[in-house]
Amino acid sequence: MQPLRCRASAALLRVAAPRSTASFPPRVSQRCFSVTPVAHDKMKAPKMVYISGEEMTTYCMELVMDKWIKPHIDYSEWEFYDLSCKNRDKTNDQVLKDAVAAGKRVGAIFKEPTVTPTAVQMKQMGLSQPLSSPNGAMRRGWNGITISRDTIHIQGLELGFKNRVIFERHAVGGEYGAGYDTVGAGILNTIFTAKDGTTKVVDSRELNNETNAIVTYHNPLDNVEDLAHIFFTRCLEHEVTPYVVTKKTVFKWQEPFWEKMKAVFNEHYKQKFLDKGLLDNTAYKLAHLISDAATMQIIRWTGGGFGMAAHNYDGDMLTDEIAQIHRSPGFITSNLVGKNEDGSLIKEFEASHGTVSDMWLAHQAGQETSLNPLGLVEALIGAMQHSVALNKGPQELHDFATSIREKIHIAFTNGLGTRDLNGPSGLTTEKFVEAVADLLDGKDLEEVKAKFNPQTKPIVEPHVDLSDIDQEAIRALFDSLDVNGDGSVTFEEFAEGLAKLHVAPSKGSKKRMLRISLEDAI
Repeated sequence: MQPLRCRASAALLRVAAPRSTASFPPRVSQRCFSVTPVAHDKMKAPKMVYISGEEMTTYCMELVMDKWIKPHIDYSEWEFYDLSCKNRDKTNDQVLKDAVAAGKRVGAIFKEPTVTPTAVQMKQMGLSQPLSSPNGAMRRGWNGITISRDTIHIQGLELGFKNRVIFERHAVGGEYGAGYDTVGAGILNTIFTAKDGTTKVVDSRELNNETNAIVTYHNPLDNVEDLAHIFFTRCLEHEVTPYVVTKKTVFKWQEPFWEKMKAVFNEHYKQKFLDKGLLDNTAYKLAHLISDAATMQIIRWTGGGFGMAAHNYDGDMLTDEIAQIHRSPGFITSNLVGKNEDGSLIKEFEASHGTVSDMWLAHQAGQETSLNPLGLVEALIGAMQHSVALNKGPQELHDFATSIREKIHIAFTNGLGTRDLNGPSGLTTEKFVEAVADLLDGKDLEEVKAKFNPQTKPIVEPHVDLSDIDQEAIRALFDSLDVNGDGSVTFEEFAEGLAKLHVAPSKGSKKRMLRISLEDAI
């Protein structure tokens, strides 16, 4: 394989040896590379940026690329950037700048999870300088508007929310870019200076403590209208009820976010939602939720069918909560949406989880692992399909990406899933990738099942790990419910026990807070 000259780099680049048995994509020590060997019968993929990261997720994606993508797709137009810590350090972080520039130019980006090294990791890796998270540079460079996060659903499996939940997290502002310092007692003035030199005192206060933490940040609001259009369009597409989340009752500075969202909704979308009956439970208008209430409702509304939009920090916290209810971050998508000067959307897709360091350590020690690649592959599918949309084809690539999702779901629901879903009988990381590869190659499902897991049966529910459950405490609870001591609990005993524990669902207007069923309505 001969490296090509990258547009983002001025020198011919040398490809280093791969660090795993997978043949692609190889680990590289340079800024970026492209690949050329293709077969004539492969479908041609348009330009896309592929950002590689670290550890177990990178190893898994090497397998996916080698087994699922390489046999079917000519990806010679893709540009690859290595954002591993060692390569960022070696290039003095030029590789990050090149990746951001390429993403802006191409518009469709897939990103593996990356590591932002701690001081300990810096020493372990032999890095010469601290490295910041690449996400901030990407959001700035791509004029980030929102981070879209949706629940992933697999027909035949109940993971958490029965129906889709979508979320828009404002991609800029808030605590993440805060300036701060620690000061003593005195007077603190916050002063704004306009471009014309005029000044305004935003806040002035006396500090009486001997130690005070001072924090300054702002929320840019110019792109809130863009966020609103993205959010309401997606809510209509997926037929879910929209909610805007703020803490504006206390944090008065959050009021403009709500007002801008509401104005866009009322002018452009309200009638469309009314026509679909999506506002029947919100008094026929756009609903606002205080962030405290949103945390409660997310727990209760496990029937799904809703969307939320929030500021940066609230969105970060609330989507983590959604991920935990929907089993894990591996079943949540993550899509950064930005905007080019010509109005075209830049979309970067990644998994919501990290590099899975614990599995990587086990893999390095020669132990079996079972990584579920669903979140990673959903991101790759999203990036591929957005590249098709930007380039107006080819449709066959869009359809092939959809078929990857379908084959993964077939594997999950037919005893060929990873161990997080199928329990101890689940497949290893490598065998799962091979099983899906066989399905993509057109092999019969029964043949694949016999090859990889002949003893398993199709599953209808995820495996529940009971290893951490306090069996003695469970037994004590059961005995307390088993009033007559016959070793079984009747419905009457169960109802009486819930009432004594004050967790029984109540009648009337009093709303219960206990999660009883996945069927909860909005």
